[in-house]
Amino acid sequence: MNRIFQYTITKENLPCTVGEFLKSKEFSRQIIIQLKKTQKGILVNNEWAYVRTPLKVNDIVTIRLLEEAPSEHIVPVALPLDIVYEDEDILLVNKPADMPVHPSINNYDNTLANGIAHYYQVQGETFVFRCINRLDRDTTGLLIIAKNALSASILSNQMKAREIHRTYLAVVFGIPKKEADTITAPIARKENSAIERCVDFINGERAVTNYQVVASKEDYSLLKLSLETGRTHQIRVHAKYMGNPLLGDYLYNPDFSRIQRVALHSYSLSFIHPLTGQPMKFSAPLPEDMASLF
Repeated sequence: MNRIFQYTITKENLPCTVGEFLKSKEFSRQIIIQLKKTQKGILVNNEWAYVRTPLKVNDIVTIRLLEEAPSEHIVPVALPLDIVYEDEDILLVNKPADMPVHPSINNYDNTLANGIAHYYQVQGETFVFRCINRLDRDTTGLLIIAKNALSASILSNQMKAREIHRTYLAVVFGIPKKEADTITAPIARKENSAIERCVDFINGERAVTNYQVVASKEDYSLLKLSLETGRTHQIRVHAKYMGNPLLGDYLYNPDFSRIQRVALHSYSLSFIHPLTGQPMKFSAPLPEDMASLF
C-alpha cells in the first residue's frame, strides 16, 4: 500500500539534515534504508536528496513509501470483516471468536490476515499485514492494523511506551471479594509447558491488572479490566490467581457449561493517531455469547 508524505520545514525544525528530520518524525532506521533504495523515495523541493542533505526554512520534503509486494504466505480469502474505522494510515477491526490473527501451521487460510489481504486485493491494493496489538484466537474485540510502515513504526513505539490504552470485558466464575482492585502478581512460564503461564513471585515478570465489577449474576460476574503491563495470558492468569477464573478458559478453567470459548473481549482502545496526532477512542459491544449471559 503506497503512501506519500509531504512536510514544509520551519525554523523550529532546524538545524537538521533530511535523515535527522525523518527520525524526528519517527521514521525507523529500516524505513529510511528502504527509502534510500526507492526511486524518488526522498525528495527536497522535488529534487532527489541524500539523508545527509541539510535542510533550510520552507524546504518541501516529499517522502514516497512504496510497497510492491504483499505479505508472503498470506493467502487472500474472502472472510467476514467487522471494520470499525479506516483511513489512509490505520484500520480497526472487531475480531470474532475462533479466528486466529496470523496464519500458522494449522491455520493457513482462516485468519484475520487472510481476510484483510482479500479485502485489499479486491481494491487493487498491495497490502503488508502489520497488526499492532494482539488477541488470542478465541478472544474477541478490537485490533489496530497499520496500513503503512510509518504508521506501524509510530504505533509500535506507542505500544512500547504503554500509550495505547486497552480495556477488556471478561466474565469470571464467582463474585470477586472486592468490587474494584489492582492485582500485582508477577507472571512466568509454567514449568514443563510451552503455553501456560502462572503467577511466580520468584521468577516472574512484573504484571499489573486493574479490575472493576460491572455486573454479577448467579455465580459469575462481568469485569472491566485494564492492563498496566502486557504479559502473555495476563488477564486469564490474574483472574485465576484471585480465585475468579474466566468462564470457558480451556487452559485455566475448562468449564464450557455456559460459554464455548474463553469469555474475554477487547472492549475499547484509545491512542494518538500516528499521523494526525489526534486522540482516537473506539469501543466494540459485547459479542452475543457473552452478552447473553446477562
